[in-house]
Amino acid sequence: MKSDVEELMPRLLPVELGQDTEHVDLSGPPRNPQEYLRQVRLEASMCPEVVVAQIDPKKLKKKQTVHVSVAGCHAPPVGFSPSLHWQQQQVSNFSDVRRSITKNRKHWSSQTLDNNVRMPNLTDEEGWKKFCLGEVGFPPFLTIVCRLNQSTALMVLDVLISWFEEHELVPQLGCWLYALLACLEKPLLPEAHSSIRQLARRCAQLRSTLESQDDDRLAHLNLLICLAAYFEQNDLADQE
Repeated sequence: MKSDVEELMPRLLPVELGQDTEHVDLSGPPRNPQEYLRQVRLEASMCPEVVVAQIDPKKLKKKQTVHVSVAGCHAPPVGFSPSLHWQQQQVSNFSDVRRSITKNRKHWSSQTLDNNVRMPNLTDEEGWKKFCLGEVGFPPFLTIVCRLNQSTALMVLDVLISWFEEHELVPQLGCWLYALLACLEKPLLPEAHSSIRQLARRCAQLRSTLESQDDDRLAHLNLLICLAAYFEQNDLADQE
């Protein structure tokens, strides 16, 4: 009885293989389309129907499970949380920014960076801190953030959130956090959910220490907290 592969191959690649396969040369490039298809057919016939992968169990122990904390945020002081209308407006604006980035990502990523812009290596955490927040750091220009793939954007986001855990919110940090969140594509990488929750909790914790509604940091903190709802972390969003 023919295997499923043997049954399908003649229909998918309707080329006669012939009885004498010794003259089908697999070592050199095909000379015409028919010879290419004969090579493919012959290679397929030589493959085992079942292949067992050799897996090193030690490698599977690394980052197999993503733990997402379900702890909520600090409650805001009375009068410090934004209205539902304000939150909806910010989420709408954020959604517009994300659509614009998605639409124009290819254009911006192809633009030449200024000679003084040297993006750090992927694993250079200290380099990214200096690049984003240093005295001669760079704003999150579209020509920069659109060059970051999803893994890199999330890595930089994690680096900045870790820095934020031990420092105050500064304008440059707020800009970078917003820009990196805007670059994250849905569906999110599993680790991104944990990062967003960590960011929202840190913002809520810092907001709970503010003494005045006129504090310049309040609007920035409220904005970052309400963006958690955009990424389906609704339990962390402010409830009016």
